[in-house]
Amino acid sequence: MHISQAFATRSPEGSEGPDAGRIHARRPARGRAAAALTAAVAFALVLTGCGGGGGGNSAPKSAGSTADADRVEPLAAPPAPKLPVTVDSADGAKVTIDSTDRIVPLTGSLSEIVFTLGFGKQVVARDITATFEQAEKLPVVTRAHDVSAESVLSLKPTIVLADTTTGPAEAIGQIRDAGIPLLVVEPATELADVGRRIDTVAEALGVPSAGTELKERTESRIAAVQKSIPDHADDEKPRVAFLYLRGSASVYLLGGAESGASSLLEAAGAVDAGKESGLDKDFTAITSEALAKAAPDAILVMSKGLASVDGMDGLVKIPGIAETPAGMDRRVVSIDDGVLLNYGPRTDRVLTEIVEQLYAKGGTGQ
Repeated sequence: MHISQAFATRSPEGSEGPDAGRIHARRPARGRAAAALTAAVAFALVLTGCGGGGGGNSAPKSAGSTADADRVEPLAAPPAPKLPVTVDSADGAKVTIDSTDRIVPLTGSLSEIVFTLGFGKQVVARDITATFEQAEKLPVVTRAHDVSAESVLSLKPTIVLADTTTGPAEAIGQIRDAGIPLLVVEPATELADVGRRIDTVAEALGVPSAGTELKERTESRIAAVQKSIPDHADDEKPRVAFLYLRGSASVYLLGGAESGASSLLEAAGAVDAGKESGLDKDFTAITSEALAKAAPDAILVMSKGLASVDGMDGLVKIPGIAETPAGMDRRVVSIDDGVLLNYGPRTDRVLTEIVEQLYAKGGTGQ
């Protein structure tokens, strides 16, 4: 299976014509980027040979780092839902929710929010990208990354949560046609989206005050992490290239402005080397010329991607890597696939991990 097949499974976003459950045939650039990476991450989870550890030693983990990223941290005492509520769906529909007894979130990032708001016991299924521990025993209602409408409907959900990258359109339409309340949420592509997504999900579940509490908790923790970043002048900011790697499929991509990682890197006091070098789209094939222009001091990768190329030793064998400052210093920041680009309640942990590894002596590759 080639990665292009995984990308092709994603349906475009929005609504068109009288059927509000359909997804629009054209996706904005940021939506395409988010969908591509979401599909890529899902594809990674079903590829063989992508497990195992990365190359080199890990930076020390703090109490709030992604050492705990396989679990979410629910609010201590979420309030009881006040239902029914009617909310606006991102695809133009108005959705009325009168029960949260059986919830099906169709992306890992939405699952993370639902569980953290305290609704874990009401979640009856998961998408393949919901990789945290509390969700792992739930039935999966996606094939690769496509939603199975039949699987969803068999669980008799009282609310289904999707985002504009969820597809195929036919499955979304089938769920809506069955009379199930289905809310489509705009995807998250940067830190500024964290609070919006939490608020949207909390409102749909009838607990807006819990959403406010979780949003404030998350934003406060992100701000605390940023205060821990070592002081350095603007011209001393580390240049970091985000690479998407799947060695078993011979896929090696360099992230640009629309990769989804820029906001995290900038929040960590770094420069997105791909974006700064002029790559204004999501991803481009890695070439020696592109890497030379990006000239990264460090490389950001997903952990399974690093493992798929046999760790640091394999990474520097990719043409052009060894000649970059990052390759020469073996300076790599490796973050778990299932949490890196979620932009949700665990984003502070992701940022902590990036900061710890990036500013540790030599990064994780030493």
